[in-house]
Amino acid sequence: MTQDSSAVVAQIRQLRAVAILRTKTAEQALGAARAVITGGFGIVEVTFGVPNAVDVIAKIVSDNPGLLVGAGTVLTRDQANAAVDVGARFLVSPCVSAEMMQVGRDRGIATIPGAFTPTEIYNAWSAGADIIKLFPAVANGPEYLRAIRGPLPQIPIMPTSGVSTANVADWFGAGAVGSVLDPALIHSGAWETLTARARDFVEAVANAR
Repeated sequence: MTQDSSAVVAQIRQLRAVAILRTKTAEQALGAARAVITGGFGIVEVTFGVPNAVDVIAKIVSDNPGLLVGAGTVLTRDQANAAVDVGARFLVSPCVSAEMMQVGRDRGIATIPGAFTPTEIYNAWSAGADIIKLFPAVANGPEYLRAIRGPLPQIPIMPTSGVSTANVADWFGAGAVGSVLDPALIHSGAWETLTARARDFVEAVANAR
């Protein structure tokens, strides 16, 4: 783990809340970013499902000094390098992408691959992942994470999907190192509503300490 990737992991462990931006347009992604930042998020992940995702990442990084910005749904070496070139400080994938992991190692960037089974989780960690994204977490809930952490307590795991204001405390109780705002909340463009939901989520995370 490099100095920067270590700092990223420390910040995720401290803030414990990541907002995923997965929208139909770049303009919606920027609007969603403003809304969740206003709601208290200090970590934002822009997925490559967003049109012109690299430009969106660059804009958010430029406009928000101090914000931890990462790229999500990173599957290829080109995507990973492009995101890092414009300021992404962590890379996330829904699976264990060997290309993404290699770029992370080469450039000293934190990697968060997605995995589900104990074997996938262990193999991703052994390959150098900084945090494992439990995906899809909605499948079995917090008790599944608790069961995994029994034999694998050394691996930091962050659930994605199935995490809400109502159950985030249960996820932390099961051993999660961070939590992710459900992407379903950021499609509408109702930014005031999203800000309120983001604020509620951040408050629930804080109360789960």
